[in-house]
Amino acid sequence: MDAKLTLKLNQEIIEKAKIYASQKKVSLSRIIENYLNSLTNDAKNDRSIEISPFVKSLSSGKKIPTDLDYKKEYSEHLMNKYK
Repeated sequence: MDAKLTLKLNQEIIEKAKIYASQKKVSLSRIIENYLNSLTNDAKNDRSIEISPFVKSLSSGKKIPTDLDYKKEYSEHLMNKYK
């Protein structure tokens, strides 16, 4: 259910926001609604951000050991690479 909201803002900010909204091809009302929604959503309940299939495909399912010494591993890698 949509409802009206009257805001009192600096005119210069309004003009900049209108230009931004126009460039993004979205209404200023939608931008403000999304912003207020992001402020009021808990991290647990926020389902508005969806992970893209491409990003999901990057997951290998491998676990990194907690005691991994990445500096040592990288150093060994470089030593082998430049033998």
